[in-house]
Amino acid sequence: MIQAIGLTSTPRAELPPAVDDVSFEAHAGRVTVLLGAPGAGKTTALGLMLELQRGRGVTYFRGRPLHRIPHPAREVGVLLGDVPGHPARTVRGHLRMLCAAAGVPGRRADEVLEAVGLVSLRDERLGTLSRGMDRRLGLACALLPDPHTLVLDDPARGLSVRENRWLYGVLRAHADQGGTVLCTTADPKEAARVADRVVTLDRGRLVADQDAADFARTRLRPRVAVRSPHAARLSALLTQEARAAQRSVEVVRESGNRLCVYGSTCAEVGETAFRNGIVVHQLADEVADMGPGAGAAGRAADDGAGPAPGTEPTAGESTPSTPSTPSTPSASTPSVPSDPRTPSPATRTPLHATADPLHLPATAPRPFPATAPQPSPSTAPQGRHPEVPAGPGTPVAAPDEDRKAPEESSDEDARPPGPRPRRAGDGSRGRRAPGAEGELPPPITVRPAPRPLRPLRYEIRRATGIRTGFLVGAGVLVVSALTAVLLARVGHTPQPRLLAAWPAELPLPPAALGAGLLGALAFGDEFRHPALAADRGTVPRRLGLLTAKLLVASVTAVVLAVLTVGCDAELLHLLYGPEVVRVPADWLRLGAGWLGLVTGCACAGVLAAGVFRSTTAGLAVVVAVPLLVVPLVRKAMEGLPARTPRSREDVPLRWPLAGEQHLEAVLRLVAQPVGSALALSLAALLCAYLLTNLRSRVR
Repeated sequence: MIQAIGLTSTPRAELPPAVDDVSFEAHAGRVTVLLGAPGAGKTTALGLMLELQRGRGVTYFRGRPLHRIPHPAREVGVLLGDVPGHPARTVRGHLRMLCAAAGVPGRRADEVLEAVGLVSLRDERLGTLSRGMDRRLGLACALLPDPHTLVLDDPARGLSVRENRWLYGVLRAHADQGGTVLCTTADPKEAARVADRVVTLDRGRLVADQDAADFARTRLRPRVAVRSPHAARLSALLTQEARAAQRSVEVVRESGNRLCVYGSTCAEVGETAFRNGIVVHQLADEVADMGPGAGAAGRAADDGAGPAPGTEPTAGESTPSTPSTPSTPSASTPSVPSDPRTPSPATRTPLHATADPLHLPATAPRPFPATAPQPSPSTAPQGRHPEVPAGPGTPVAAPDEDRKAPEESSDEDARPPGPRPRRAGDGSRGRRAPGAEGELPPPITVRPAPRPLRPLRYEIRRATGIRTGFLVGAGVLVVSALTAVLLARVGHTPQPRLLAAWPAELPLPPAALGAGLLGALAFGDEFRHPALAADRGTVPRRLGLLTAKLLVASVTAVVLAVLTVGCDAELLHLLYGPEVVRVPADWLRLGAGWLGLVTGCACAGVLAAGVFRSTTAGLAVVVAVPLLVVPLVRKAMEGLPARTPRSREDVPLRWPLAGEQHLEAVLRLVAQPVGSALALSLAALLCAYLLTNLRSRVR
C-alpha cells in the first residue's frame, strides 16, 4: 500500500509548484492510475514519492518512507522513462549487474528474461532495442528483485495495441497476486480500461480520486462518430428530431464531413440517415474525454444538479441550455452542466474509432473483468505479496474500500468472492508461452542477507560489461610502447622514465592518465547512463560502493602499470638490446613509486567523478594534480627548514621483518612533491565526497 501525503514540489523563481499538496492512496491488490494531461505534474509526483526531487510531503510504502527501508529495490520496482543503462551493454549483462546490486542470484536474470519474452534478445545491446522491447526490459528491471510495489511512469507510451495489452496484463497479474501497482497515463479511456482506481491531476492539484466505475460515469462521455458527404443536412435532421422528441442530443460538426453525436446511439443515427436517404461512410461508437473538471460536474449531477452524461431526461425535467451556432448545430438541452475548465464541444479533440469500442454509459458496468473484493487484513489470503502490518511508530492506514461498513460498500464489493481471473492471451496458442500476457517470473523464495562482496560483484560486472575499459587499456599500452621507442631513439632519457614512457614535457605518463580515465568512468559513466533503477541506487552510494569502486580501480591501475612497464621493456629489448632494460639497483623504491602514482591517479578519478558527477571533471582533476597542486606543494616545501634524517640506530622501536625500512620508504615517497600533492588531493576529494553524500541524505 502507498500513502502519499501532502506532496508539494519546490517552485522555481516565481512559477507555481508543479505539484501542490497532493495526497492519495494506492491499495495492495489494485491497479491505481495517476491521470493527467502532459504537464499536470504526474512525473514530478512520482519523483517526490521516490525522493528523487526536493519538496515537501511524505510517502509511505507499507508504513515506511523509502529512506527507512533497508532494501528499497526489494520493496519498490521503478520504471521512469527509458531503461537507464549504458547503450553498449547487453540485455543479460545489464540484468546480471542489477542482480548483484539487489543482492539476488544471477539466475534471476534468466527467469525474468523468459517472463518478459526477451530470451532471444539476451545478447543484444540496449541501444539497438525497439520501443516495445525497451519497455519489456524496463519492466524486467522493475520485477527483478520481486518487489511488492511497482511504480511506472507512462509505461505504455509509444507501444502498439498488442504490446499495450501485454504490459497491462502483467501489471494486472502482479496486482492479482497481492502487489501494489501505481502507473501514470494521459489517456482517460486507457485509465478506465485498466485501472481499479483513478487519481486525476490538473495543473499540479488533485481534482478527483475515484473508483474506475465512478470515473467512467463522470469523466467519459459516449458518442457516435458519423462521416457522411451530407454531414450538414444530417446534423440539421438529428437536431430537429431531438427537439421534436424533447431528447437531450448534442450534434457537433468537426473537421471535414465528420459529426459527433452525444446522447444518441448508432441505431438511431443510422435509422435517421436511412429514412432521409443520406449516405453514411462511417458509423461507430466512441468515448470522449470531458476534461479534468468533469468529475466535479458529474458528482454535482449525481447530487441533483442535472442528469448524468449519456442519460435522457424526461419531458418534464429542465436542463441547462447551450446556444447553438450555425456551423455547429446542436440541441438546446445538453445533458452535462458546463464547467469553466471543460473544453467546448467545438474545440474537443476528435478521437479515432477503434475496432473494439468502449461503451461506457452512466449505468454500464466496468469494461474490464470483475474483481473480487479485497478482504480485510485479518482475513486476507497469504498471496505472493501479503500485506504486512505496520510496526510500532508507523502511521496506520486510513479506512478504505476494503474495510467499509455494509451500508457504505460500493458496487465493487458486491462482486462474487474468489480470485480475479487472469486475462486471456492472444488465443493463438494452446498454452501460455514465455512473455505471454499476464506472465510473471517466479517469486524469490530465499533472499540472501547483505554480504560485503555484493557491491564488489556489482562493480566488477559494471566494469567488465562494456568494452570501454578494455579499449582504454589497449590504447594506453600502444601509446606507451610508441612513446618509449621514440624516447629511446632520441636518447638522454633516464631509464625509469624510459620504461614508464614518461617524457619530461608531459605532466603524467600515459598509464597514469589511462588509470585516471578508468577511475573517472567508474562514477561518471553511471551518472551519464544510470545503471541502477530510478537513478537512486539499490546499492547506495555510501562507503560500501565507494570502497568497491576504489578497490576495482586500484587493481585495474596496478595491472595496467605492470603491463605497461612489461610491454615497454620487452619492445625496447627487441629493438635496442638488453642494455636499455637493465634492472636498477633501487628497483623496489622505483616500483613502489610507480605503482603509487598510477593507483593514486585512479583513486583521484573515482572520487572526482563521484563529487562532480562527470567523467570529464574527474579526468580534469587528475591532470590538475601535477599542473596545479604540485607547484603549490613545492613552494610550500621550500619554506620549511631542512631536517637531518635520523639513522636506524636512533629509532627506539624496531619492527619485525625490517618494517621500519618499508615505512621509511613510504614516507619518503609521500614527502616528494608529487606524492604530497596526490595525498592532499585524495584527502580533499574524499572529504568532499562524504560531505556531498551526507548532504544528499539529509532532507
